[in-house]
Amino acid sequence: MTEAGTSALLGPADIRRLAGELDVRPTKKLGQNFVHDPNTVRRIVTTAALTPDDVVLEVGPGLGSLTLALLPAASHVVAVEIDPVLAARLPATVAERAPDLADRLTVHNSDALRVSADQLTRQPTALVANLPYNVSVPVVLHLLAELPTMTKALVMVQAEVADRIAAGPGTKVYGVPSVKVAWYAEARRVATVPRSVFWPAPNVDSALVLLTRRPTPDADRDAVFALVDAAFAQRRKTLRAALATWAGSADRAAEILTGAGVDPSSRGETLTIADYVAITRTAGKALR
Repeated sequence: MTEAGTSALLGPADIRRLAGELDVRPTKKLGQNFVHDPNTVRRIVTTAALTPDDVVLEVGPGLGSLTLALLPAASHVVAVEIDPVLAARLPATVAERAPDLADRLTVHNSDALRVSADQLTRQPTALVANLPYNVSVPVVLHLLAELPTMTKALVMVQAEVADRIAAGPGTKVYGVPSVKVAWYAEARRVATVPRSVFWPAPNVDSALVLLTRRPTPDADRDAVFALVDAAFAQRRKTLRAALATWAGSADRAAEILTGAGVDPSSRGETLTIADYVAITRTAGKALR
């Protein structure tokens, strides 16, 4: 990070001053917990391993702590902020604290769950964000689906959610988020972030999850995701029973599973994304 970028970072006093100036009271509804520790944002940027050519998408920049750390490390930062007050203030904060980098910032006052590629003048190559706890998984899945140019992501989420996203088959926390994220990317939990670096401090710790995009399977995504939802809706049941409604009957489910090379007595939590793709393809062939 450049010296200009380092000196511009916000500390606890800056965060409280800005919040007071804007009369901002962090809300649970928007999942607002502002990072006030410069070392944490430096660590995030370092872990993201950005290049000078990267266009970074930041969701929920808030008061600008992470934004200021990202600007020296990338060619441009596209910030998406749902709060109109915060969105309006962010360019001014950057102009005050890092004037030589102000032209690298574009702010969109919008909901990240509604962002699409055609709305953005610059196509992101990376997502780096402190995501609101209440919508973190839907936001990740939506952006991976909508922004094919985004080849990597480093997101800070609730520690429990990080474990779910990065979980592998056969583990207790492996579930729908794990499988659906795996459709797009390899996920790895890379660090824990203590609650003390936020204002207000949340009730749980956070964690950083690194996502590396990989080629998506050659299959109907919606059909695969519907299968995943069905398999985990009754995760204690065998797949033969859990997929009975999806397939039309338990016997039909067993036939499809066997045809895909999957044991009908296994459970959804033991299957990889490749297994779900194979089952979907087998079911599709059976309908022809």
